Amino acid sequence: MSAKQNFINGAWTAGSEVGQNINPSNTAEVVGEYARADAAQVSQAIAAAKAASASWRYSSPQARFDALDAIGTEILARKAELGELLSREEGKTLPEGIGEAGRAGQVFKFFAGEALRIVGDKLDSVRPGIDVEITREALGVIGIITPWNFPIAIPAWKIAPALAFGNCVVIKPADLVPGCGWALADIISRSGLPDGVFNLVMGRGSVVGETILNSADVNGVSFTGSVATGKHVAAVCSARGAKFQLEMGGKNPMVVLDDANLDVAVEACVNGAYFSTGQRCTASSRFIVTAGIHDAFVAAVKARLEGLVVGDALKAGTHIGPVVDQSQLTQDLEYIEIGKKEGATLVCGGEQVSRDTDGFYMTPALFTNTTNAMRINREEIFGPVASVIKVKDYDEALAVANDTEFGLSAGICTTSLKYASDFKRKSQAGMVMVNLPTAGVDYHVPFGGTKGSSYGAREQGSYAAEFYTTVKTAYTLPV
Repeated sequence: MSAKQNFINGAWTAGSEVGQNINPSNTAEVVGEYARADAAQVSQAIAAAKAASASWRYSSPQARFDALDAIGTEILARKAELGELLSREEGKTLPEGIGEAGRAGQVFKFFAGEALRIVGDKLDSVRPGIDVEITREALGVIGIITPWNFPIAIPAWKIAPALAFGNCVVIKPADLVPGCGWALADIISRSGLPDGVFNLVMGRGSVVGETILNSADVNGVSFTGSVATGKHVAAVCSARGAKFQLEMGGKNPMVVLDDANLDVAVEACVNGAYFSTGQRCTASSRFIVTAGIHDAFVAAVKARLEGLVVGDALKAGTHIGPVVDQSQLTQDLEYIEIGKKEGATLVCGGEQVSRDTDGFYMTPALFTNTTNAMRINREEIFGPVASVIKVKDYDEALAVANDTEFGLSAGICTTSLKYASDFKRKSQAGMVMVNLPTAGVDYHVPFGGTKGSSYGAREQGSYAAEFYTTVKTAYTLPV
């Protein structure tokens, strides 16, 4: 098969080498071959973006709207096709893949509108006769580095606001799953953007990512990925004075109180922890359950998990697809053994299983008899694994929920307005859910966390302007 190429300065460009994209549901299937850029090609893309920035930053809001709206329209028209590609390369079930593709289209549509809503302020100066104007301007060239777990939605919610606010883009999608990133670039290439405004450079982080991070011509970097890599991004960008935005890990709690509706709680917990194979930074991985409902909750979750079908992501009836690759599967299984050695009880799941095709299949795992000090409750596993921590009351549940280095998403299941209101106020997380899964957010409101989960301005919604623009204050004395 012919390799899909990088997109640099308006032209499709072959890479220095080619990588294969493997289907985690069927490792015998090659989804596609994708070019990997070398450092020189990444530098060419950055130079093209810098050159294009001189005019694109002053483009009309209508031009930006038209381009983003066209991109969103094509994504939505092709969401079934794009969703299938996503499920083949990442392992989400087909409904999840189609849903993610649809969200990417909605994101572009939303930011098309935001291009028309860039607001400023006009004030009277404290000095008589002087006018003051406060405006938002494009940052310049934005480097975007995205992860493998949301291969079309996360690129969309970074690219769209960058373009809407007049920036030029150089994006590196995850080397493990380049297919959706390339398909998105293919759609963007037909949107009418001037050459150089958008550039796709695929390949390894050690080459492509490092070149983006270290380039003096990249004014800002938006990164989603691991904590370790995020710290590296922060160090490099800080050293050269570039703006940066980080979305990293989570160890998200779901509190279940005695007064919770059991059916609602079980559905919220199972959905949040195990769907998308648990490979979400917002996934619930700690079920913090009060004593009165504990036993019934564990029995109900166990029964629900045993009814879930683990299988090929594209097959009808599959609830949980494969883990993304062998490395991630190995890590997940290692954490199962760690939990056992720490004294936790494995109630169900946690086993590698075989299906009709060779793939990275694992049954959803539930631990009980755990404490918040255990590694399985401190470290992000990033797989279909969750633990139950038994507590005596709401106060202990809140304390345990906040006892983590992360702070992305947190949830509570309760019928008490008192406890729900208190939890929303005191939870040390950027996003709080009441009787809903911790995973699953809207595209028109802010996304982000506290503590070790996030750094910098929020993503998505109107708050995205905080990262992708800089503020200018202008004074005028009419003469």
